[in-house]
Amino acid sequence: MFEKVRRLLGSDRAAAPAAARPRPRQHNLFEAAATYVSASVEDDQQRADEAAGWVSPEALCFGVGELACRAVIALARERDESPQTVARSLLGLPAL
Repeated sequence: MFEKVRRLLGSDRAAAPAAARPRPRQHNLFEAAATYVSASVEDDQQRADEAAGWVSPEALCFGVGELACRAVIALARERDESPQTVARSLLGLPAL
């Protein structure tokens, strides 16, 4: 019975080379966002395009938004200001 299943699924020898091949590295949305944003800041369009291809556009958007939130929180703590004040300052908006 096992021999029949092996023939239907293919031999063990045929499966071995496929299993031995290295898989391409999987990137998560936070790696993609960090690389995309840092590449954009450094004006490295090739690296930004590469990072944008690692995840879906929706995931990249979420990751960039999460990175922005964390950056504003870190700067607000460092400056001892509110996140709103820091965010408006970074965007060149007048204080409220």
